[in-house]
Amino acid sequence: MPRLAIAFFCSGFAALLCQIVWQRMLGIFAGSDTVSAALVVGAFLAGLGLGSILGARLADRLSPFHALLGFALAEAGVAGFALVSKLFLYDLLATDLAGVVDSPVAIFALCFAGLVLPTTLMGASLPLLARAVATSLDTVAERIGSLYGLNTLGAGLGALLGGWVLVGHLGFVGALALAAGLDVLAALLALTLLPGLSRIAPPPPAPRRVAATQAEPFGSLRLWCLLVFLSGYIIVAMEIVWVRLMGQIGQYHAYLFPTVLGIFLLADGAGIAVASRLVRRMRDPRPAFFLTQAGGFALGAALILLLVWALPHWPINQFVSADLQRLRDGGLVTTVLLTLAVVGPPSFLIGMTFPFVQRAVQQDLASVGARVGWVQLFNILGNAAGSILTGLVTFHLIGTAGTLRLLAALSLLLLLGWLWRAGRGRKPEMALAAACALALVALPGNAALWSRLHAEKPGQLVAWSEDRSGIAFFRDDNRPELGPHGPFFIQGFSQGRIPFLPIHQFLGAVGPLLHPDPKKVLCIGIGSGGTPWAAGVSPATQSVRAIELVGPVLTAHAQIAARYPGSPIAEMVTNPRWDLEYGDGRRALARGEELYDVIQADAILPEGSHSGLLYSAEFLQQVRARLAPGGIYVQWGPSRRVVATFAAVFPHTLLLMPGSVLVGSDSPIPYDPVALAQRFAQPAVAAHLARGNRDFRDYATLFARPALAWGPGSARPEVRLTDVFPRDEFYLNNGVRQTHALRRPEDLLEE
Repeated sequence: MPRLAIAFFCSGFAALLCQIVWQRMLGIFAGSDTVSAALVVGAFLAGLGLGSILGARLADRLSPFHALLGFALAEAGVAGFALVSKLFLYDLLATDLAGVVDSPVAIFALCFAGLVLPTTLMGASLPLLARAVATSLDTVAERIGSLYGLNTLGAGLGALLGGWVLVGHLGFVGALALAAGLDVLAALLALTLLPGLSRIAPPPPAPRRVAATQAEPFGSLRLWCLLVFLSGYIIVAMEIVWVRLMGQIGQYHAYLFPTVLGIFLLADGAGIAVASRLVRRMRDPRPAFFLTQAGGFALGAALILLLVWALPHWPINQFVSADLQRLRDGGLVTTVLLTLAVVGPPSFLIGMTFPFVQRAVQQDLASVGARVGWVQLFNILGNAAGSILTGLVTFHLIGTAGTLRLLAALSLLLLLGWLWRAGRGRKPEMALAAACALALVALPGNAALWSRLHAEKPGQLVAWSEDRSGIAFFRDDNRPELGPHGPFFIQGFSQGRIPFLPIHQFLGAVGPLLHPDPKKVLCIGIGSGGTPWAAGVSPATQSVRAIELVGPVLTAHAQIAARYPGSPIAEMVTNPRWDLEYGDGRRALARGEELYDVIQADAILPEGSHSGLLYSAEFLQQVRARLAPGGIYVQWGPSRRVVATFAAVFPHTLLLMPGSVLVGSDSPIPYDPVALAQRFAQPAVAAHLARGNRDFRDYATLFARPALAWGPGSARPEVRLTDVFPRDEFYLNNGVRQTHALRRPEDLLEE
């Protein structure tokens, strides 16, 4: 058992490390929107489910020797795939087939094809291992629970160390190599135990004529599969709710999802380990299952209520106020501590349900593997349903608050079913049923929830929306004489404002003012609207196509337009010259063939989650391919790695200082700072930009310093940012150096 425990711990660690990387690689192929993310998750879970079925059917036909050998071979197979997975998942799917495949069905099929082998082997590992260690009905539930608990603890540590340390230091390929090494170690540890195991499969027991209630005293396997399905749905739906809430509070960054997932899995594994010590002495596991399942949700709902209440108060508001950046120092530490407090305790309680289920269903040594496999399958199906339905359906239709109420109703139904079966006199279960019923009433609605998280004050007007892709929130100061006025939040960030920030208008206007004939303009990202509005500054521009990844941004803009019909937002919403659409800008570049005179990317902070997809060399190559002859690409250059990567891709590159704005092209860029300043000062241009922000007019100050220039003959810096190693995104591992101190192109070569 000690060696198997280490082996299964390593297996769990490696599995989560692989999952983090594989989901990122497939996200490049499928897209970064939530529909594509759900397709990738669904494909991953489908493979695990297939492995559970195969393991359930195969395990009980094997001797302990051959079952453990099968486990070792499964781990070796996962290791082999991890080493070669980049060739298929990234080089073929993400690169060669990007934009070629558009149908969701085809995307799911290709993601499933890319993951089916390793995930099937992962799914089969627990039934095989359970068959190998099943020697007595008295200990089988405890052994399976202990091994699965350690596997889950390994997965949690893999999520935390993988997300916080390994991926940021090693990159995607290096992290996969480490995962492969851990899988090989797990296989070797298992192989060392083979000489002491029997090669003879235990014969099936002789048929016994006993009543069904005696053969399955705690309920049928079918009933427990249904219960495990509902339990799996609730806990994964809760996990997704936690990610959304903590993402808003802590601001989405590359470390947030591994933090939530890691804490969830570590607490879940600890709950499994503790409960595994209790099951041998437990006569009837059913009350413990229902108490821990419902208690986990009730505690989770109570902690969310406490968090929402406490956020505006001291001392928490000193670190995670909506108007503060929370990516470093006290804000980051506070977010991690809040995540630990909100996610950990309920995950621990719900984790305890696994050994209780094994105690209930393991009544026959001849079918241990099958019962483990079928229970695992329905748990995975519940996980998949919780992930996909929450992410794609309930968030979209009833929002986060409605999703929590739905989970309260499901938890209440589980308890009522048990009380109906066991009798109404069970006071602990009745108290938890009352707590779940109270959650249906006490949980705030969506408007109240997001208003509190975005620090709305009495009397302020707001425009907001939530759907499957995220949350947008405009906190209007209610000064109608000035038009819309206040911060614009997207996924917890308030990078934009209305009136528009000068840098956003400069990003939008500089390309059309530099290009001699900017008929077609593409903006990747809409945000608060400043960049696409300024992109229409030139009368030569016939169309401005703007693509936004977070759909509620468009809904919030429509609400602002209805409230302020004379605003720039209203003109962009109603004027056919602007085409504002929801979608994945990178995927749109890969999918289409239309060429643009000017392309602009109003990119998020380099520290934001998935920001690497908009700063990588591969993305810049996609942009180059969609520029018309003489076309210009404009992008914010927030870090030295961004500048170095940009200059390594575009033959002609300018860095306009001190605004840190990059301009790239395949052709020489007609840059004359004096002439450009005169264009910004032209009455029509100044009037257009003044509608976006009437308090700022001196745009020449944003390029007052001499521009840094790279030409075809210049010494080029090395590419610093790629799809498979987005260093700036993992900013705690790779310090992000800003561009303000750059004085000459050679400075990048000396680093």
